[in-house]
Formats: sequence, structure tokens, C-alpha cells
Amino acid sequence: MQKRAFIKSIALGTLAIPVLGAGRATAIVAELAGAATLLAKKLYPGDTIGLITPAGVLDDEESIIIACEIFETLGFKVKEGKHIRSRYGNLAGTDQERIADIHDMFADKAVKAIVCIRGGSGTSRLLDRLDYKMIAQNPKILLGYSDITALILALYAKTGLVTFHGAVGISTWTKKLAEAFNAQFVANKPAVFENPKLKGDNIVQTKDRIATISPGVTDGVLLGGNMTVLTGLCGTPYLPDFKDKILFIEEVDEDMERVDRMFCQLKNAGILAMIKGFIFGKCTNCKPSGGYGSVTLDQLFNDYIKPLNVPAYSGAVIGHIAEQFILPVGAKVRMDASQGTITLIEAALKD
Repeated sequence: MQKRAFIKSIALGTLAIPVLGAGRATAIVAELAGAATLLAKKLYPGDTIGLITPAGVLDDEESIIIACEIFETLGFKVKEGKHIRSRYGNLAGTDQERIADIHDMFADKAVKAIVCIRGGSGTSRLLDRLDYKMIAQNPKILLGYSDITALILALYAKTGLVTFHGAVGISTWTKKLAEAFNAQFVANKPAVFENPKLKGDNIVQTKDRIATISPGVTDGVLLGGNMTVLTGLCGTPYLPDFKDKILFIEEVDEDMERVDRMFCQLKNAGILAMIKGFIFGKCTNCKPSGGYGSVTLDQLFNDYIKPLNVPAYSGAVIGHIAEQFILPVGAKVRMDASQGTITLIEAALKD
């Protein structure tokens, strides 16, 4: 969304960052709603990564330069979308220009992965005009978060494509993040996502703590993203079927009364009643409402999540933060709400 604040990237060491590449061709079935899973191949050094801006406009040329340097330093070629420097109000070009860049990257056989440079707003405007059949025939990574949630969920709903919710081109790229990329996408082995352990001289965990809402362990397909964007897709054909899925959500810069309203929307839409598990990431810079104050996150969890009687926890390092998880959306995972872990049950990529 436009309010989303992204931290500019820093230089990386020479680590091989993996992303998804082209995979098997498949004929699309309308309204798959996640009924089938489409996997892409892992990325190899020297492959080409395409950079696009499906949402908000870029403020300066330096953002593009830094994004390019990150992947070039890591041994990849970079192809810039033709319209990443375009502007249409607060958007990174007209709808037609942003759609063209998405289509061009998926259709280009030389491009093996697609990374969004930033989030922002406006991605949902594109969903009704995307060529899902062509995309399904050319499965590749789509990497991003925040407003890119709309594209991630729509691609899974329409094609079954597993994509990744995580760092964008102007995120804070550290060696730790690069190592996580390498383990997930180059090694292509089942991974365990858990918050960083105790650091420094503290004798108990004080940062990135998890809180168990309801204990338990469950298996299911992982779906989710930004809460505002996800709830905005309710009632559309671009929101996947959440029956027996594990839902993860995150938010940023919202009043608590709006977070309450979005939880209510998820409940009234029947989504919460369908899920097998619930994971809440970070609500970065979320604040109480004015006037008489507001409910707290813990109260909202008690009101909306505890009655579901499914494994649930909060505090996962997901959202508008540095070094967040890179989660495979549409992949099968096992979550442990008592330990605060998400374990990938099977590889999310094809060798």
C-alpha cells in the first residue's frame, strides 16, 4: 500500500540467492481455487531475474539501481520491466503498463524468476485482466509482499501456482536474509520457519517473542498475506478457497478499530470458520484509535480466533520488518502453535 514504508537495501556478500524458475506447462482450469498445485523449478546462478513494479510508483532511480545491484552481485542477470519508471498518480504506470510488464516477464523464456521491487497500492486493479492461462503455462516465482498479496493470492486461486511472500527489491537485504534464500530456493529442502532465538546478554527472550493463542499442531496448505489486501479480495474470484488451509496475516500502520473491522470481515465472510490453523505476524506501527481508546490485539484474538478451536499463535516474523520469513504460499506445511514453528512438509520447488 502507499503508506507502506520500505527500507532501502544494503550491499550483500557473494551469496547465491535462489528464486523459482520455469516449470512444467499446464492447462489452466477456471476457478481452480487451489485445487491443484503448480511448482516452478529452482533458480541457478547466471539465470535472469525480472524486476517489476505492479503497485506503487518508485520515488527515485536509486531504488532501481540498488535492486539491480543486489541480484547482479549475487551472480544473476537482471531484466528491468519496460515500465518500472512510469507513473500514473501514485501508481507505477497505468494499469495497462503494469499488466504488460507482468505478462512480458512470464512469457519471456529467458526470465527464470520475477521479483517485485516494492509494494504500494493498486495491484488489485490488474487482476481481472491478467492472462492466467499464459501464466500457468510459464510458472515462475513471484516474490513480494504487502500489496503484492493481491497478485500472490490471485495466481494461486486461478492457477495453483506456489509463489513466495517475502522480501522485495528495496527491502533490507542482509547476509542472514540471503542465507535463508539460499537454503529455501537453491538447496530446495524442507525448511523450518521459526523466530530468531535469544540474543545478547538477556536471560529471557524479549524480542520477536511468539504467543500461543490456542495450542496444537496441524497440517495444511499455507495461504495469507497482508490483512487489508486479503479482506479487500473477499467476494471476488481472486481469493482462494480457505477450507482446511492455514491462514497467516500481517498488517502495518492501522488503527486497531480497522484491524477489528477486518477480523470481523474475515469472520462474516466465513473464512475463519474454514481454516485449520492461524498465524499472526507483525502489526507494525498499529496504534489505538482515538476517542474512547480501542481494543487490543490480544482482545481481538480472544474474540475471533480462540473460539475457532484451531492451533493459533502470534508474533511470527512476517510483515513490514527486516529479515521476515520467505513463506511459500500454496505449499503444504505443519504448524506448531506451542513452539511457534512452520515446517515445510515437502519441497516447494522442482529440481
